[in-house]
Amino acid sequence: MEDAVRKLLNSADHEVLALANDARGIEQLKVRFLGRKGELARLFKEMGKVPEGERPAVGKVLNEAKVRLEALFAEALQRGGEQGAGRREQIDITVPGRRPPRGRLHPISQVAREVCRIFNWLGFEIVEGPEVELDYYNFEALNIPRDHPARDMQDTFYVSDDVVLRTHTSPLQVRTMEKRRPPIRVIAPGKTYRCDSDVTHTPMFHQVEGLMVGKDISFGDLKGILTIFVHQMFGADVGLRFRPSFFPFTEPSAEVDIQCVMCKGEGCRVCSQTGWLEILGSGMVDPEVFRMVGYDPEEVTGFAFGMGIERITMLKYGIDDLRLFFENDFRFLRQF
Repeated sequence: MEDAVRKLLNSADHEVLALANDARGIEQLKVRFLGRKGELARLFKEMGKVPEGERPAVGKVLNEAKVRLEALFAEALQRGGEQGAGRREQIDITVPGRRPPRGRLHPISQVAREVCRIFNWLGFEIVEGPEVELDYYNFEALNIPRDHPARDMQDTFYVSDDVVLRTHTSPLQVRTMEKRRPPIRVIAPGKTYRCDSDVTHTPMFHQVEGLMVGKDISFGDLKGILTIFVHQMFGADVGLRFRPSFFPFTEPSAEVDIQCVMCKGEGCRVCSQTGWLEILGSGMVDPEVFRMVGYDPEEVTGFAFGMGIERITMLKYGIDDLRLFFENDFRFLRQF
């Protein structure tokens, strides 16, 4: 046993000397000799084979070897650290400096600001409100009764029976109409939440809802405003169309499609060969919504619209996977 210990110590001395300037190599060597499954641990396990009368002497030899190895590696690591520190202190002041990367706005923030800028230019005011919303404002005041599919737990995050994480920013339309009298021209950008997650949906996403109320507001006004928005956002050469649809809080309702930004309307996989892509929903405010806020639908009319900022951003930049916006990969974000 003593011969084995002597050979172990000699081997450690030689190998530490060979790795004098390699701190990482010395760390690995320390594990090899002093680790739980190392060379010294293997010798300790062989104590069971030593005659009982010799065990105290052998144990003393092994413990002394452990102390010596620990001192050997501690000294080697300290020496390597001091040499490394000396190398780090050698700074070449003649080397040109490297500029740190500049931060920039996230593409969703950029597009959200552009949407707000366009509607501000069109005379719309920005309003904000709570993300944790009352059921009344999120559903009931928007003509969505208790048994409507939009209330399904699979779609809505319920905090309690009467409190939800807002599924759209439309509640701000109701809150605004409760506080003001016509004319009203507002947009409501913000975060919204739904129980959905795939390449085109996330549990949290961003929307911009718009509302215009006054005397003699017509569907023609709605078409004019949204046509200007589309041409400002995607270019004057982009075609658009209004397609009949249904929403509980607007009647009549329409979805707005634009020419596919990938194939320029020729038809491709992205647009399912139709040449069109849906970007937002819109319609004339339902009279029931006006009655909920104390407006007389015989005296005023109005329109509302809503769009997902992620959807607009994907179409504007030709991105086919929504999850890229939330992975924070600098290689992706720096392109915007």
